[in-house]
Amino acid sequence: MKADIHPKYFDCKVSCGCGNKFTTRATVKELHIEICGSCHPFYSGVQKFVDAAGRVDRFKKRYGDHQTSTATAAAAAATATAKKK
Repeated sequence: MKADIHPKYFDCKVSCGCGNKFTTRATVKELHIEICGSCHPFYSGVQKFVDAAGRVDRFKKRYGDHQTSTATAAAAAATATAKKK
């Protein structure tokens, strides 16, 4: 191994958003993560809704009304066409 080209590895304290804490080795001394192996749906088998920084709310605010108004407009157009016949 060449000297002075590899990163320093420390004992790293990892804290998850679910409250789980564990120790591993990494190039940083402390990590704060959102999802870990105990709360991830693939590993735990339990689906949990995680909204990171309100992204879902922003999406619903931006596109939610558009989808409902499009469906309402399509239903109104179908009703109008049925009345003309």
